[in-house]
Amino acid sequence: MAKVQVLGTGCIKCGYLMKNAEVAVAERQAGDLVEKVDDIVKVLEFNPSALPALVINGKVVSNGTLPSSEEIKQLIDQSNEGEGL
Repeated sequence: MAKVQVLGTGCIKCGYLMKNAEVAVAERQAGDLVEKVDDIVKVLEFNPSALPALVINGKVVSNGTLPSSEEIKQLIDQSNEGEGL
């Protein structure tokens, strides 16, 4: 199970990234959680270099890009492998 967070301030790109993350999580059917983080103080705690940003299990994995749902699934898998899950 992964925790996927979309960091952004509510722009159109943030919305697309959130939608892609929700699709990826739904397709994985692994009990992953998706969360939108739009509080700027919380966003800055992750220190992203650009927005929107994608965080998986507490680690920023994408900055300023819009990975597809397929790419997000791969990033989740890579994150889980890195944690020995």
